[in-house]
Amino acid sequence: MIWTLIVGLVVGAIAKMLMPGKDPGGFIITMLLGVAGAFIAHLIGSSMGWYREGEPAGFIASVVGAVILLGVYRAVVGRNRHITHHT
Repeated sequence: MIWTLIVGLVVGAIAKMLMPGKDPGGFIITMLLGVAGAFIAHLIGSSMGWYREGEPAGFIASVVGAVILLGVYRAVVGRNRHITHHT
């Protein structure tokens, strides 16, 4: 569990470096972003046959998953900000 959180922090930090800009919070949000990115990478990889049941996603795939998640977050938050400023 501790190892997952440490790897999540590293993955989330790399994702934020690859996509600079305004993002939520500090290291806990970054850690959760990395863990969620690994989860997304595992789901996509499993559905495509890249990973077997119980096999973790690779490091690069986890970073890609975190970047996707960060992009979705920015798209949703950006759209919500745009809507609230014009109403």
